[in-house]
Amino acid sequence: MQIWLRTLPTSNFGGLQYSTEMDQFDVVNDADLHGLDAKIVALTAKVQSLQQSCRHMETELKELTNSLTTPEMQKEIQELKKECAGYTERLKNIKAATNHVTPEEKEQVYRERQQYCKEWRKRKRMATEMCDAILEGYSKSKKQFFEEVGIETDEDCKVKLPDP
Repeated sequence: MQIWLRTLPTSNFGGLQYSTEMDQFDVVNDADLHGLDAKIVALTAKVQSLQQSCRHMETELKELTNSLTTPEMQKEIQELKKECAGYTERLKNIKAATNHVTPEEKEQVYRERQQYCKEWRKRKRMATEMCDAILEGYSKSKKQFFEEVGIETDEDCKVKLPDP
């Protein structure tokens, strides 16, 4: 069955539009319209439910494709076991070593370090005072003086004096 639509071209602000004659269509009662509206609502709810289900499945698929497979996981476990065994062996060797540092030796090393840092500060202060005394009567800048004499400061060498 073919329906031949009779259309009338109309012009609306320069654009062409088509309108149809309504007397060629059957008259539909309100009960049929409400029935169709109910079907539309039911089908819309079904579409939304299926879209939600599809999004959930896509998320699950993405999670599964990003996770390791069983053979990959077994390989990873074997590598971790080898690494753990290496660390265990290393720890055993360290515990078995007989050349541990005694607390007295450790304290001696800390005292010597503290003494060396104290001497370093003292000599740095003396060198700074000497340079400042020379620079009082010097016509050039401190940086130029250091370059001429060949002095490298701790800051030039990016060395920081350790805390006491």
